[in-house]
Parts: sequence; C-alpha cells; structure tokens
Amino acid sequence: MAAHYLEFERPIADLEAKIEELQRLSETAEAGALDAEIDALRARASEMRVKAYAKLDAWQKTQVARHPDRPHFVDYAEALIEDFVELRGDRKFADDQAIMGGLGRFRGRPVVVMGHEKGRDTVGRVKHNFGYARPEGYRKAIRLMEMAEQFNLPVVSFVDTPAAYPGVGSEERGVAEAIARSTQKALMLGVPMVAVVTGEGGSGGALGIACGSRVLIMEHAIYSVIPPEGANSILWRGSRTAEEAAKAMKITAQDLLKMKIVDRIVPEPPGGAHSDPAAAMAAVGDAVEEELSALDGVASDVLRAKRSERFYAIGRSGL
Repeated sequence: MAAHYLEFERPIADLEAKIEELQRLSETAEAGALDAEIDALRARASEMRVKAYAKLDAWQKTQVARHPDRPHFVDYAEALIEDFVELRGDRKFADDQAIMGGLGRFRGRPVVVMGHEKGRDTVGRVKHNFGYARPEGYRKAIRLMEMAEQFNLPVVSFVDTPAAYPGVGSEERGVAEAIARSTQKALMLGVPMVAVVTGEGGSGGALGIACGSRVLIMEHAIYSVIPPEGANSILWRGSRTAEEAAKAMKITAQDLLKMKIVDRIVPEPPGGAHSDPAAAMAAVGDAVEEELSALDGVASDVLRAKRSERFYAIGRSGL
C-alpha cells in the first residue's frame, strides 16, 4: 500500500520517491553501485522528517492526529492487552462498535479496557461509524466501568474520536444524557482509571471516556471542545480557516499540558506514531504501566477526591 503523506511532508515524499526509483535501478545495475547514494538519501529523508516534526504548528498536529495509519484501539488491544475478551452491547438498545471494550491483562495486570475505534478500510469505517459513538456506545462504557468497580479492576481508555454522533437517531436516544452519565461514572469511579488521547480527542465524545485519574496524551494528538472546522463555522461563520482556528484554540498536547488539562505527554517516534506504530504503542504501554503502578493501593475515597480536585481545578488558575 502506498504511503500516505501529509501536505507538509511533500518534500519528504519527493525524496523517498527518488529513493524508490534508485532502488529499482539498483536491481539492474552492478551490485552495490548505488548503495552509497541510496543510504545518503535515506539519511537525508530521516533528517528532514525529524526537523519537520520538531516544529509542527497546531493545524499540522491536527493533520497528524487524524492520520489514517496511526494505531487504533484494535491495534493497542492486540499489542498491549493479553487474553482480550470483547464485551458487547449496552443491555438497553444495541452494540455500538464506535466504542469497543472488554476484559484482559495489561502486562500481567487484569484490567477493563475500552476505546474509540474509527476503522481502517471502507467496510471497517462504516462498521465503526468512523469513530462517532452513539448513545449505546457510552452506555456500554458505563456498563464496563461498573464491572470494573464491582471486581476492583483498573480501567484503561484510549480516546480517538472527532465527536459523538450527531444524527437524529442518536439525539432521539439521548446522546447528551448518555455522555453526561458516562462522564459522571468516570469521575466517580472507585478504581484507578488512566485515559490516553491517542489521536483526535473531540468534544464530549472524547470526554465521556476520558475523565481518568490520570489523563495522558500523545505528542502529536489533539484534544478540543470542537474540531477546528466547527469552530471556524460557528464562531467565525466561516470567515477564516480551520488552520487559524486550530492555532487559536490551544488544542495541542503541549498547550494542554501547560493548562493542566492533561497530566503527561507520551513521546512519539520521529515522524509520528504512524511512522513506527510498534514503538508508539510500546511508549504508551510504558506510560500507562507507570501511572497504574503509582495508583496501586490508593483507597477509593481518595481516588474520587483527587479526581474531583483535578477536574475542578481546570480553568481556575494558570490560564
């Protein structure tokens, strides 16, 4: 499958196309004749990628956060969760595959795990509704969190959604109420919960499963009350651009850490998580393990009190 290059990666794409061309020529040339030139171009491409990703602006980070090749929930579940057993349905209406979850072992520790899934190909994206969860998805999340509390299991959630699904059926079935109750459940959990924003953390659709004891975010992920396109449309009536909105909204991991909306940034490989998914997922796993270990043995009432204190503090100072 051809690599997916973002707009700011065009110079890198051109250079890597040249490398591919030389590799094809090397197959018909004398053995080793072009190796030195190919190696030099590869080193140059790597250097360009490192430099480009070291100075991304908010809109470029938005593009990276939405990159189709970033690891998804199913990838994290496969890489980090042993003996994963998916649990389906909200026991009220249906099973929403935009939010997936179940039981498993994270590095030997029994956990409840859940997260948004966008899908990879056309069939998968339709099945998972492009990561736009309906009310039953959040009611499934509540069911999973209740199970975690019943059996004293920590919760790990992976957040990656543009927003909750705004369709008529979703509204008829009470999507706002479902998100509110899921948010409430997460805030009042008596067990540790670590949430990781792995890509696009959009609006209440993200918040419904992101109110953890600790909130982590990947280096090039974003977390916002509304997508930049929506902000441009609603706040500026389309008179500006999504790029301008992204820069004004302070949605990058670095901005969010300064405002104490997130607790920790998980570094990504040079070129973003999509360039080396295995390394990116391993880094997430290491960070989650550290945070869960720090929460071991903390009493339920203390967990609730600290979680409340953490979220009540947002916006009160330091902004």
